[in-house]
Amino acid sequence: MTDTYERPEFRLTPSPSAESRAFWSGGERGELLIYRCHDCGHFFHPPAPACFRCRSRDVAPEPVSGRGVVATYTINRQPWLPTMPPPYVIVLVELDEDRDVRIFSQLVDVDPEAVRIGDRVEVFFEHWPAPGDTEVWLPLFRPERARA
Repeated sequence: MTDTYERPEFRLTPSPSAESRAFWSGGERGELLIYRCHDCGHFFHPPAPACFRCRSRDVAPEPVSGRGVVATYTINRQPWLPTMPPPYVIVLVELDEDRDVRIFSQLVDVDPEAVRIGDRVEVFFEHWPAPGDTEVWLPLFRPERARA
């Protein structure tokens, strides 16, 4: 772990929908909110009005630990945005609560060349203004720190 992450001056941010609003706003309370089906019990992402497994509409966002493992990753080496100089790591994280739930994000505080599939990671949030006078808390990941 490098602890060298510097917040960029600018990020592209989403326009939350009715279903995704909880995902993008849960970070205000330090919670990663993922939809869960109350009939079959599975978590799922991206958010939707019905469970893709059993088609139940009895679904709602619930907090998860925000801990998981690197399922795969890529090291971006292209300067797409001037506020995000390369290299940086784009990661697909499998959440501990349900390995079928995977979240794309950025992995920070790590040497890009040291990232490996299976590395333990944890979520943290960046607060940003978003389109339409809204705010979002982007879930980013860093190497998991020792639990207290």
